[in-house]
Amino acid sequence: MKMEKEMEIMWGILIPFLGTSAGSACVFCMKKALGRYTERALTGFAGGVMVAASIWSLLVPAMDQSAGLGRLAFLPAVTGFWLGILFLLLLDSTVPHLHMHADKAEGPGSRLARTTMMVLAVTLHNIPEGMAVGAVYAGYLSGTARISAGSALALSLGIAIQNFPEGAIISMPLRAQGRGKWRAFLDGVWSGAVEPAAAVLTILLSRWIVPAMPYLLSFAAGAMIYVVVEELIPEMSEGEHSNIGVVMFAVGFTLMMMLDVALG
Repeated sequence: MKMEKEMEIMWGILIPFLGTSAGSACVFCMKKALGRYTERALTGFAGGVMVAASIWSLLVPAMDQSAGLGRLAFLPAVTGFWLGILFLLLLDSTVPHLHMHADKAEGPGSRLARTTMMVLAVTLHNIPEGMAVGAVYAGYLSGTARISAGSALALSLGIAIQNFPEGAIISMPLRAQGRGKWRAFLDGVWSGAVEPAAAVLTILLSRWIVPAMPYLLSFAAGAMIYVVVEELIPEMSEGEHSNIGVVMFAVGFTLMMMLDVALG
């Protein structure tokens, strides 16, 4: 039984990474970079998945687990949420990175290549996703967070689905800027490798902070919401025909909500 549970957790951690890797492999079968219209649609979809996952898979379980606090059941969720926001704000301010189609890099001054800072931007984006997966599987492993194997799997699948287009969004522009197919593919894969690493680290940390599981879940939610508001919403709304980003945001949100209910 223990071995079976460990295998479930291992695959749950790897599924989002496999989604990113599969998306990055598009560089081998697509000749042209993704159009801006398509990028906005995929970015909106990713944002919808992340917001729904933050609510249904992280914040709601955090408050459910804190039900014993009565009217103050919101306190751990609010505290953890803000810690997640501040953590991503710190990373955003201290790591040099360049968002897609941006002319100016963010963070401290750096002589890093433009393509390297683009990969760093996606890597920062993926850290909270890995933390979210690690948090729900830590809750499932502890047996105290009211998180089932199905709901944990729903989060992994939802993030993997939105990671597929994200892998393409990072590898295809790199290829268009002159990088070889394998180099562009590996850069896309590398940007997603931080997810299982962050997930494993979160699970290991949870062994010492099991009583703080609601804080851990809401911390991951805050970090993901930061990414959506700071990065994805501006990108999906940029330029003309931004309605496609809004529609795909709703599609992503709906899909993640359905997965959480159907599998949870």
